[in-house]
Amino acid sequence: MKNVKNDFNIYSNTTMQLTLHSINNIKIGEITSDKIILKTTEDGLTLLGDLYYQGYDKIILHEKNITPQFFDLKTGIAGEILQKFAQYRIPLAIVGDFSKYTSNSLRDFIFESNKGKFISFVSTREEAIKILADGFYK
Repeated sequence: MKNVKNDFNIYSNTTMQLTLHSINNIKIGEITSDKIILKTTEDGLTLLGDLYYQGYDKIILHEKNITPQFFDLKTGIAGEILQKFAQYRIPLAIVGDFSKYTSNSLRDFIFESNKGKFISFVSTREEAIKILADGFYK
């Protein structure tokens, strides 16, 4: 596995770190930041487009970098953003501790997403890399 780190800034006043995990010719981009970088559907589409055009095949995001409203399904933010990743066929793993969310609908959403091919919610970066490198099929 080859890892390469770069800092980049696609949003004003927000520096993110992009780490390349290259496994079997699959380019997995892991985004990290000290700030929330995914607040709106437009943010998700911008991030998706930028990484797609840089040649990344799959993406890892961290829960801490996603607006808390994403995890309130009534806002529609999660559905809109994740639909874009599925529509563009870019697998996404979101790393975090999702046990703290008490909403049954969110738990069901995570469960169903994890059964699919494009979106997965996992607890560790290592699990995200493994799932994305293995092709998501369980």
